[in-house]
Amino acid sequence: MIRLAALDAKDLEVISALTQDAVLKVGDISRSKSGTFALEMNRFAWDIAPKTFFGKALPKTQERRRAVLHFARVSGAQMTGVSKAKPEEILSLLAIKFVAAEHPAGTIELAFSGGAMIRLDVECIECQLTDLGAAWAALATPKHSI
Repeated sequence: MIRLAALDAKDLEVISALTQDAVLKVGDISRSKSGTFALEMNRFAWDIAPKTFFGKALPKTQERRRAVLHFARVSGAQMTGVSKAKPEEILSLLAIKFVAAEHPAGTIELAFSGGAMIRLDVECIECQLTDLGAAWAALATPKHSI
């Protein structure tokens, strides 16, 4: 299980790698008036190491885990290609990037497949990724064309 915090752009790159190919419903996105923004997701567990048996690698187990990605100190949020009127719509997270402004402020960009984007204006990077429970078998490993 993972519980990580990101406080700078390098930390956020690690969280981006761990959440690549996570899927979520639009209805699982929330924003509070206190400046927090959260996404509940089914994270593909890229971090699971191949298991070994007497020194030989076994086929990699493909897993998904329920997780929450939480951002604090959010002063604004814009969504493109995401409609809160469609809470059952599925989004697939591709990457998270920080675009610096006047230090330490900036914009966190969450890019999804199909061109959807969420931009969070933040006072600084303050992000947490937390797995919530047990894993379950994933049917396939996500693949990307380059």
